[in-house]
Amino acid sequence: MTTTTIPVPSRWARFRDSYLLYSFKRDLIAQVCLLVFVAMVAAAILAPWLAPMNPYDLAQIDILSSELPPFWIEGSDPLYLLGTDAQGRDLLSTILYGARVSLIIGFGAVILQALIGVSFGLLAGYLGGRVDAFLMRLADIQLSFSTLMVAIIVGAVFKATFGGETFSEYAVILLVLIIGLAEWPQYARTVRASVLAERSKEYVDAARVMGFRAKRIMFRHILPNTLSPIFVISTVQVANAIISEAALSFLGLGMPETQPSLGSLIKSGFDYIQSGSWWITLIPGTVLVVLVLVINLLGDWLRDVMNPRLYKG
Repeated sequence: MTTTTIPVPSRWARFRDSYLLYSFKRDLIAQVCLLVFVAMVAAAILAPWLAPMNPYDLAQIDILSSELPPFWIEGSDPLYLLGTDAQGRDLLSTILYGARVSLIIGFGAVILQALIGVSFGLLAGYLGGRVDAFLMRLADIQLSFSTLMVAIIVGAVFKATFGGETFSEYAVILLVLIIGLAEWPQYARTVRASVLAERSKEYVDAARVMGFRAKRIMFRHILPNTLSPIFVISTVQVANAIISEAALSFLGLGMPETQPSLGSLIKSGFDYIQSGSWWITLIPGTVLVVLVLVINLLGDWLRDVMNPRLYKG
């Protein structure tokens, strides 16, 4: 008697036949948003090679060329396509470098949120009892405070205690910590709800019978089945983190003007709108809006695709 073995499809074959790729090929908005997002991320990563000038190099900054308009306005300089800011820096270069800083803060904060929130959510959902009650009450206390309010208080206290120079030196790390620590309950609550639905299933009971430890069951067996909502939350949280950084920079508690981010660029040009130099604020603001918009639209598409309650015939 001969037995026939059915070949197991490769990961690429499973992805090629998945509903995720099927839906993406038929959603023009998702395709355009992904293309724009990849282009903006690539431009930010390649800023040292794409930017005409280095905004961190004082030798390339000419204060006499400050507030020059973009190329389509009379009085512009062909050397500066998008004009210059009040410090004489090339606006195109500062936007490329600033987008890289904003993306680093956004992704760094989300990674920190996910590490804390997923760990707490797994512990609360799987162990239950007092551990669940303590962690969820901690999350409730955290959610009772506005993220921006917590960030303002922590940033102001640090800046007053250690001084503006120290704050400017560690601004990126501080913003990642502040925004990351303020938003972890979003992950914890979502993961806890998924774990509560998964822990009563047969594969978890089988793992317990086989003698696997709780840590292995949580991270090796339950966690992979809760990744879909984590991916959806992450797209939204990246956009929220970038907006939070821009808001803090606009309030003077984020990135300093000497280290350009999209938020600090908007702040630096806000005082010059009345004088007619609107491009210093409007162009970085438009880039920020487009970046956040495409991330949110991708998150909405991903949420619909990964929603098990929607028909996927």
